[in-house]
Amino acid sequence: MPPLKPPLPRMLINNVSCMRNAQTVLRNINVSVHDGSALVLTGANGSGKTTFLRMLAGFSRPSAGEIFWDGHDITSPGVFQQYKLQLNWLSLKDAIVDKQTVLDNVEWFEVLEGKCGKAMGALELMGLGRLANEKARMLSMGQRKRLQLARLLAIDRPIWLLDEPSVALDDEGVRLLEYIIAEHRKKGGIVFVATHLPIQIEDAMSLRLPQRFPRRKTLVDLVR
Repeated sequence: MPPLKPPLPRMLINNVSCMRNAQTVLRNINVSVHDGSALVLTGANGSGKTTFLRMLAGFSRPSAGEIFWDGHDITSPGVFQQYKLQLNWLSLKDAIVDKQTVLDNVEWFEVLEGKCGKAMGALELMGLGRLANEKARMLSMGQRKRLQLARLLAIDRPIWLLDEPSVALDDEGVRLLEYIIAEHRKKGGIVFVATHLPIQIEDAMSLRLPQRFPRRKTLVDLVR
């Protein structure tokens, strides 16, 4: 009996480079990502963490190399229409409507997805259940981030692209973030995390992006 072939990666980042404003931001990135995997991107400000996520989201194209999903180049028009339905994007811009209630801010995204019924449970899990009928403008920065995470749970897409997801969260919020990432992966979900803060993600792959330019000396360096 011939040996079983290993499963093909769900996503393959193949020798990808990216330029921005005539400067190379990312160079020759190679990553294979299987169902249930997590990739943590670290690096200094300006090293390309957000740029990497934006390429995965299809907001920008690689200047070289390919990004494959299920063996197909995501930049192909027919493929991208299907691929983008797999993505959940969380950025520092929260897209929260202050005049709407906390619950409405999640249910509206459910409506766009043609789904319903998960919003309240997601808010309760993120510790916002008692605030469901409050206007979103009343939320603190940490609560707004929890609301963003509740949307991830309610929309329930397989690939999460998380840009600095722990910013503004307290210790309890970070633990909740770690928990929902772990649960998502147990279901076969894929998580990409760009962060400069420590997040505990078991068996995560790590990619540290190099600094693009030499760091300029600051006043602190000069007085040492």
